[in-house]
Amino acid sequence: MVDITPNLFSLKEASAKAIVQVSNPETISAVVENRVPKGNVFEMAKVAGLFAVKSTAQILPNSHPKPIEFTGIEYQIQDLEIHILVKVKSVCKSDLEMEALHGATIVALTIYDMLKPIDKGISILKIQSEERTQKISNVGNQKAITTALVVCSNAIYNGFKPDSAGQEILSILKAQNIHPNSYEIIPDDLQQIREKAKSLSALNQLVIFCGGSGLSKTDITPEALESLLERRIPGIEEAMRSYGQIRTPYAMFSRSLAGMIGDCLVMALPGSTRGAKESVEAIFPAILHVIKSMKVPNE
Repeated sequence: MVDITPNLFSLKEASAKAIVQVSNPETISAVVENRVPKGNVFEMAKVAGLFAVKSTAQILPNSHPKPIEFTGIEYQIQDLEIHILVKVKSVCKSDLEMEALHGATIVALTIYDMLKPIDKGISILKIQSEERTQKISNVGNQKAITTALVVCSNAIYNGFKPDSAGQEILSILKAQNIHPNSYEIIPDDLQQIREKAKSLSALNQLVIFCGGSGLSKTDITPEALESLLERRIPGIEEAMRSYGQIRTPYAMFSRSLAGMIGDCLVMALPGSTRGAKESVEAIFPAILHVIKSMKVPNE
């Protein structure tokens, strides 16, 4: 199975269609008038479809279990064809395409099974995905997002340890087709952090500070940035901490912050590799929605 642990919960929707074709009008009449020997075709097939949607992960080995919160099954008769539409909704981490397709498949098979004793010419014409919630993505975006990354750490600046957290952030940004034009390592110095924030925010749409957001005496990044931020964005801060909290109880100690300096989004992320990685995962690619609307420096 694909690892979806980094994914965010969001509203997902999907629908699938199937078409069952009978060979004579009498079969359609028997269905409509509820004269099929095996019982009420539409009701029986609907029940089978509901069970199928909810049991998709038990049948398809690469499908993730999901809390199905809505399934709708509709029928439409067109001449000798029974059109089936299955709609599925859930707040979950991965899309619902397979659930909708599985549901439509089982509905069609149930109708086929119930009608074959009275119609030897019955067939299933097609089963196809109709629509699904599209993933938010920045891959292929034509407009470059001007970005800078600043790592704040005395230990890294003085060469006592490598910068793994900053490299993790760069890797995730690259996957979003974002290539920072500036990557620096500076000590935990309040004045240097403030100067970097002022200069880089005038040249970029996004500036990320990594490190110095914890509780040690040298963790001063939030203090350095708070007075410079013209508008705080609590939602981004809450999203990062919430995402981290369900993965480790230590996320509650993070003092990550986010806000605007002019037309630039400035953020302070944790300095630990895991904390930095999870913070970026929590807000990308959704955060690109606001960044893309910002004015590009020097335009």
